[in-house]
Amino acid sequence: MRIDLLLMVAVAVAASPAWADEPPVALPPADPDIVRIVSEISPERIQRAIFVLASFKTRHTLSDPLPSGDEIGGAASWIRADFARAAAESEGRLRVDLDAFVQPPRAPGVPHPVQITNIVATLPGSRPASAGRIYVVCAHYDSRVKNLLDAASPAPGADDDASGVAAVLELAHVLSHHSFPATIVFMAVAGQEEGNLGSAHWARQAKERGLEIAGMLDDDLIGGSRSGNGRAGRHAVRLFAQGVPPVDHPDEGLLSLLRAGGENDTPPRALARGIKDLIARYVPGMGIRLIYRADRHPLGGDQLPFLEEGYPAVRFTEAVEDYRHQREDVRVEDGVSYGDTPQFVDFAYVADVARVNAAALAGLARAPATPKSVQIDTAPLGNDTALRWAPNAEPDLAGYRIVWRETTAPFWEHSLDVGKDMTRRIVAGVSKDNVVFGVEAFDGDGHVSLAAFPGSRQTP
Repeated sequence: MRIDLLLMVAVAVAASPAWADEPPVALPPADPDIVRIVSEISPERIQRAIFVLASFKTRHTLSDPLPSGDEIGGAASWIRADFARAAAESEGRLRVDLDAFVQPPRAPGVPHPVQITNIVATLPGSRPASAGRIYVVCAHYDSRVKNLLDAASPAPGADDDASGVAAVLELAHVLSHHSFPATIVFMAVAGQEEGNLGSAHWARQAKERGLEIAGMLDDDLIGGSRSGNGRAGRHAVRLFAQGVPPVDHPDEGLLSLLRAGGENDTPPRALARGIKDLIARYVPGMGIRLIYRADRHPLGGDQLPFLEEGYPAVRFTEAVEDYRHQREDVRVEDGVSYGDTPQFVDFAYVADVARVNAAALAGLARAPATPKSVQIDTAPLGNDTALRWAPNAEPDLAGYRIVWRETTAPFWEHSLDVGKDMTRRIVAGVSKDNVVFGVEAFDGDGHVSLAAFPGSRQTP
């Protein structure tokens, strides 16, 4: 028996890959300023914002557009004023704009032309080499009841999606007191319930203007911490991340990624992994459950138009849902309360999800850009792997990190750091055929970029 056991151990050791003893990917040191940012999120301000937004009779897209009214126009006016307060407190760093347009009739939710107004606050990047890289955080302020065309019944929309808007407003108040190399955009959009109309308009304009949206975070339904059957979800949030986009005619870049086995390394998945790493460092009390699909069945949030324009985008949504308080008429039926009212929102939970967003945005906007033109040399056969990439432009760049994992592993398992002057490295003893590689960039303060999935290079 002992001989058999020793033989089994020997076989296992012999079968282990050459890099099995490599150190795992370690978390970089925490940035004290990001720790402070996370701590500045105020549950009280978030609660107040949710109560204010839910106090409007309805925020239906087709309701009264007057700024002085009690419907969507009044809500938009209040959101704009709150962004303006954040801008005033920021000593001029934050800029507030309106993105308004007339939406033509569109079945089934828009029977006649309607004005849709997005309220957009921009915190420009502080470094010329990074300011063109933009991170967007978004939530929708329109609401609805069961009948999509009912623009008159009370629709407080406390969870869907005053919770998300309150988080975005709080993020603008907190982050605008700090400086980031990259640009951050805070956005409250309308027309989501009718098909993501406001976000689609802004994303389409961003694409036409050639904006570099390096990541988009959508916060939709982030206020519920208990499901309809009483199941608790207080200490986790779901993060939806699309894999292969459902396109009829994939371009060469997508085909190349699929040929290389990169279906789990699309830009949205890389964004989700990067966010998960940041949350482990700055908000360890909140679990991030990655959902490898674009959104819930059969619904879709404001991240979808960004995905359709080719931008990496993900969606935060509460871990468990109580459908009695979503898209329901406000009523009591057989002793059960229906409707999306503030009494069913966990304000402390919304604040924790806001902290998750704050850590993600601050970490991404402080980090170097994802390395570009990353390639694996595939022409030579062998048990080593050669990678190359274009140099980053950041003046405080400290180096690059080559990461890899088993093809069946969800997260990076091993890493190798190289100097900032290197743009090519051979990883000895690790075959490109057996693992998935990525390349990151990091600065002297430990901020790490998202990982770039390498393309194939077949020439020397």
